[in-house]
Amino acid sequence: MSNFNSADIAAFKDVWVFCEQREGKLMPTDFELISKGRDLANELGVDLCGLLLGGEGIEAAAKELGGYGADKVLVCQDPLLAVYNTDAYTKVICDVIEDKKPEAFLIGATNIGRDLAPRCAARLHTGLCADCTHLDVEMSTYKDFLREASTLPEDKIEKVGTAMVLGEKRDVSRDLKMTRPAFGGHLMASIICPRFRPCMATVRPGVMKKNAFDQAKADACVIEKPAFTLSKEDIHTEVTEVVKAAKKLVDLIGADFIVSVGRGISKDVEGGIKLAEELAAELGGVVGGSRATIDSGWLSADHQVGQTGKTVHPKVYIALGISGAIQHKAGMQDSECIIAVNKNDTAPIFEIADYGICGDLFKVTPMLTEAIRAAKAAK
Repeated sequence: MSNFNSADIAAFKDVWVFCEQREGKLMPTDFELISKGRDLANELGVDLCGLLLGGEGIEAAAKELGGYGADKVLVCQDPLLAVYNTDAYTKVICDVIEDKKPEAFLIGATNIGRDLAPRCAARLHTGLCADCTHLDVEMSTYKDFLREASTLPEDKIEKVGTAMVLGEKRDVSRDLKMTRPAFGGHLMASIICPRFRPCMATVRPGVMKKNAFDQAKADACVIEKPAFTLSKEDIHTEVTEVVKAAKKLVDLIGADFIVSVGRGISKDVEGGIKLAEELAAELGGVVGGSRATIDSGWLSADHQVGQTGKTVHPKVYIALGISGAIQHKAGMQDSECIIAVNKNDTAPIFEIADYGICGDLFKVTPMLTEAIRAAKAAK
């Protein structure tokens, strides 16, 4: 659109979340991002808006987003949007953004989100921070995050608040602070987009906590259908068939109980994994692993917990033979209850564990499994 200028920062307002759907069903990441978007919108003093694209009937799913915090949901409905297509989705999203001008736009770092976000950012001439694990606007909240998650000295943290933009100092208190792992998860980088809008970020699934559903908020959510144009001539590729691969993957993000193994199983890898599987089975949970177990080929990549794997929030997380490197802790430290088993009593995992057992996992794990089995039998 002729009046769109991504550098005219004052013209932009509100926080938007792209709400992904597949076959008319909203994805779990939508609710996580709407919940986090609510916090950001509150800090900025603006509205939170969901952006939902789909085919006929997709409007029926929109109200649910209000239950997690959306003030409004923009519904773009067209038969050409029923199945995800990069050309179609990019055109519609960019047209609506150019018209409405949100100041922040969040997208889940799913397969679709990773394809869509860079295309939109390039077309809108704005910046994109990919695979974020933490988002802040309010400077005091961001400084608290730095105190907890970084090694910066206090005097440097207190000075955070300005950035050099084109050779001049600029107040960044209203800018979105987007934090993501860098260099293979060995450090965390906080990135801002001070010159252009909207600030765009893809957010790793599972890292943001979902709010409790509120029916009153769902009922109050406003549904709006923005004007847009889309024709077959706008689409340069055609989806001829959707084939679902029948591959069983472990669902770490949705699990209430996770038993993870680390380098400590190295003396008997198969035996260690079997012990973890038996314990997880008694709990009705799943098996996870540290990066070392995945890099060594002991477990497949879908089992990985950590900055470069999945971020989880189970009711109980049991760490067997995991030392607790900062990259692993970042992926599970918000679990409701953490139980750690390690022979090294100075292992960093004990710093965040609710219960710590200093001992050989090959001796302790069978005892835990038997204790849980006995407790279940007693009921």
